[in-house]
Amino acid sequence: MIDSRTAPYGLFLLRLVLGLLFFAHAGLKIFVFTPAGFAHFFGMLGFPAWFAYLTIVWEIAGGAALVLGVWPRLAALAATPILLGAIAMVHGAAGFFFTNPNGGWEFPALWVVGLVAFALSGDGAFALVPTPFPQQARPGLAQRHA
Repeated sequence: MIDSRTAPYGLFLLRLVLGLLFFAHAGLKIFVFTPAGFAHFFGMLGFPAWFAYLTIVWEIAGGAALVLGVWPRLAALAATPILLGAIAMVHGAAGFFFTNPNGGWEFPALWVVGLVAFALSGDGAFALVPTPFPQQARPGLAQRHA
């Protein structure tokens, strides 16, 4: 059973952490690997270098949308391909555990599940611009919680 009184705050916490993780990962690419170094790495993977810059911008925009609550459910879904690509192109071959050399797929997969679970659950409390999904009334819900 979902506690409808506290669930929005739990979703807010999840949304905030998921967004901050994207800021942290963009920061890693900007301040540690450097954008040029990250672009070189993307080139080694067979992607055009500009795709690395797009990824950094995508992480910052997705993180901001999640933290601020701007269409957060759509932002979560839009950010998911970044992590699926990281699993497919980098972390998948390193095995499951993220402590493996080159980092396994354990952490990015958990992050994907968190994003999808959030997107399925709702915007959470304090969303500045709620996601414009149509809200469906569920018959009998009010009677069960009254």
